[in-house]
Amino acid sequence: MRAVLFLLFAACASTATAPSSKPASSVSLATSDGVSVKVDVEVVDTDATRMQGLMNRPSLGENAGMLFLFPREEQLAFWMKNTLIPLDMIFIRSDMSILGIVENAEPLTLTNRSVPGDSQYVLEVNGGYAHKHGLSAGGRVRFDNVPSPPKS
Repeated sequence: MRAVLFLLFAACASTATAPSSKPASSVSLATSDGVSVKVDVEVVDTDATRMQGLMNRPSLGENAGMLFLFPREEQLAFWMKNTLIPLDMIFIRSDMSILGIVENAEPLTLTNRSVPGDSQYVLEVNGGYAHKHGLSAGGRVRFDNVPSPPKS
């Protein structure tokens, strides 16, 4: 019995301390007062991961989000099916500027949400984040440790 417990403990200890092989991804957004806010992001860049998005998650960290990467600029629309928390959706052009923001998207709906124009990226953060930090259309965006967009 003691040997089994030791092996179980050793296995847990080795996986808990294993270093991550890829650096964390983040997005920096310029606010209206000229400072920058940083969001730690989970990057989704396949049809399957983009379709899943933040569905069924009960919460999102204060400075956390999900960054959706698309192969090219196009008119993008998102829904909140099975998404449990209100979100701000920040639509970003390929030139790394904010095209527009959908604020406080209502959870658990199939209503399409979009902004006029074409974007290549969408950053989802907690509802109210954009207003709280003074984010608006035209603001500049920088990605850190974010992979290149998928090929079409």
